Amino acid sequence: MKLKSILIAFVLLANVALAQQPDLVQYVNTLQGTNSKHELTRGNTYPTTALPFGMHTWTPQTGNNGDGWKYQYFKKTIRGFQQAHQCSSWSNDYCVFSLMPVTGKLTVNENDRQAGFDHKNEVAKPNYYKVKLDNNIVTEMAPTDRGAHLRFTFPKNGKSYLVLDGYTGLSEVKIYPKERKITGYVHNGRIREDLKSYFEIVFDKPFVKYGTWDNTSNTVEEGTLTAQGKGKGAYIEFKQGETVQAKTASSYISEEQASLTLKTELGKFKTLEQTKAAAAKVWNDHLGKILVEGGSDEDKATFYSCYFRASLFSRQFFEYDKDGKPYYFSPYDGKVHQGYMFTDTGFWDTFRAQFPLNTIMQPTMHGRYMQAMLDAQEQCGWLPSWSFPGEAGSMIGNHAISLLADAWAKGIRTFNPEQALKAYLHEATNKGPWGPANGRHGWKEYYELGYVPYPEYREATAKTLEYAYDDFCGYNLAKMTGNDFYADVFSRQMYNYKNVYDPGTRFMRGKQKDGKWVPNFDPIEWGGPFTEGNAWHYQWSVFQDIKGLINLMKGEQNFTAKLDSVFSEPNTVKVGTYGGLIHEMTEMVMANLGQYAHGNQPIQHMIYLYNYAGQPWKSQFHARNVMHKLYNSTEDGYPGDEDQGQTSSWYVLSAMGFYSVCPGTDQYVIGSPMFKKMTISLENGKKFIIDATNNNKENVYISTATLNGKIYTKNFITHSDITNGGILKFEMSNKPNLQRGLSVDDKPFSLSK
Repeated sequence: MKLKSILIAFVLLANVALAQQPDLVQYVNTLQGTNSKHELTRGNTYPTTALPFGMHTWTPQTGNNGDGWKYQYFKKTIRGFQQAHQCSSWSNDYCVFSLMPVTGKLTVNENDRQAGFDHKNEVAKPNYYKVKLDNNIVTEMAPTDRGAHLRFTFPKNGKSYLVLDGYTGLSEVKIYPKERKITGYVHNGRIREDLKSYFEIVFDKPFVKYGTWDNTSNTVEEGTLTAQGKGKGAYIEFKQGETVQAKTASSYISEEQASLTLKTELGKFKTLEQTKAAAAKVWNDHLGKILVEGGSDEDKATFYSCYFRASLFSRQFFEYDKDGKPYYFSPYDGKVHQGYMFTDTGFWDTFRAQFPLNTIMQPTMHGRYMQAMLDAQEQCGWLPSWSFPGEAGSMIGNHAISLLADAWAKGIRTFNPEQALKAYLHEATNKGPWGPANGRHGWKEYYELGYVPYPEYREATAKTLEYAYDDFCGYNLAKMTGNDFYADVFSRQMYNYKNVYDPGTRFMRGKQKDGKWVPNFDPIEWGGPFTEGNAWHYQWSVFQDIKGLINLMKGEQNFTAKLDSVFSEPNTVKVGTYGGLIHEMTEMVMANLGQYAHGNQPIQHMIYLYNYAGQPWKSQFHARNVMHKLYNSTEDGYPGDEDQGQTSSWYVLSAMGFYSVCPGTDQYVIGSPMFKKMTISLENGKKFIIDATNNNKENVYISTATLNGKIYTKNFITHSDITNGGILKFEMSNKPNLQRGLSVDDKPFSLSK
């Protein structure tokens, strides 16, 4: 009897412990930001079914094969459920194949097989996607890192087919009826000729019929077991009204590795419910590293949906061999290497917040990433700038050095800094064979003139500003590691932002090769010497030396007045060299915050700059206003492109109450926390708590602050303040404290004093 009582008590305690483990997956809506189109993006996302930083993701497909807009909320039909990797609709995707259940007559063509659906019959969570199509087929998906568990439930009164579509490029399929499996590969997208995604799909029900087909001609070969070539696919017929489970995994290395991965990742799961539950645990553990308290359910849904999206990139590009050791097929040199590799991100977007967030939440992974960047440089001759999956060179700047310097400044020292500096010097003094950010456009003139001239080089002023910031990062890494040679080299350029500031107009401007300003200047005109923005946006791209910018603008009063003007100016645009409205312009106008264009990256740090100029309460106001006004958890959840976790990471960091204005230093600039309490569980076992007493939608201002019980007046905190654990306590008010954070020592880092 006593033993029975003990057992009952144990069960009750276990149930209490289980009940205390928060189900944070419930707050995540993977449809956030999916109501996007070419003219106006509300996130440019798709309903991603995946694990954190997973190598492959899975999604329903509403768009045509090869269309970057793979899922758009307003579309009414689904034509497939696909393996995906896409980090931007503008970049399309690679190594895609899809599965589509069909009932009644066998239809293989993507336009003929598509079926209607209603969002009320859709469940979209990180660990589980489900939709009931209008033809009564139910499709469900649950993810692993490199695969997925799918289930197709067919209606009882029709035939049951499953169509595998080889997508837009080369593909191979091999059908094994006795083993109830299909293997093969796909090769599509902007990738190396020797990069293939090998897949294996195993079913739990026997095949009634099978065959191959060709999506270029939509011809079907019944009974054939193999096909290879452009657009080759397969189909299977199951028993009428069947419920079929499919387990799939893919490898960039070999068919054998795909088979091994399938057994390793999915072998222990007999049912989709088990895979779904395992994925939920992974996500709850991950999301639970930041536990928020207070706020509405919608606030929590927005936060955790953003944290989910911030946790997808950069994607793993490595696999585990039979001994559990990591190795990968390199998208840079086409060889198999031991170790870790990551991909699918553009540093122009993500150096600002997504990677700084990872330094806090994922330091081990981030350390592996730093070494992987140097491995990539050895393999292709260039540091990555936009990997998808190899180097594309898109956008501007050489921001790999920002990641490397930022990691070192924050104690993540998994790489050889001299190797990093040597690689960066090569990057900064050459132009590579790929896009603008592969090496440097205008590098020679930048060194000779101190700026990139326009119109000789597109986006020249934006490039000058970002090169100067990157040179600071090179300088700071050299300084931190005692390398005087590189510190001297890069110190000469890190103030080059001054060369494109016009004191006459008090704006950054395009400058001609002869030293004269580009004529007919209008600060609201987009393009020309700027990248996806105008002079109002690039005025602030001096991350490393805001005090120097204040000095150029003749003092803090002029500086803060200009910051104020960003919001008070009319939200009008001149299309400039773009020749017409681009979606970033439309999004700025729709946000109705003057010239503040949060939907794109260049200005996202700007609201934090009041901290440098004696008015920190304005940063507090604007941070909270942007979070409330421009973000939500719905299909319209973002003010523009989400961009590989960057726009989400801005929200996550800002909701914590601080932001990474200058990656490459160890500081985060303080704003206004979103919630009454946030508990950050760190990888080192410590906890950092942001406790914001009296916080609500009106009380956005910091009245007083303490750090670990001591009065804290600084407008920034350091990385070690966080990683050492402790409590940052704010007393919040609906009135600003006009006396707090005004001393020189309270202001964040700047090169100039």
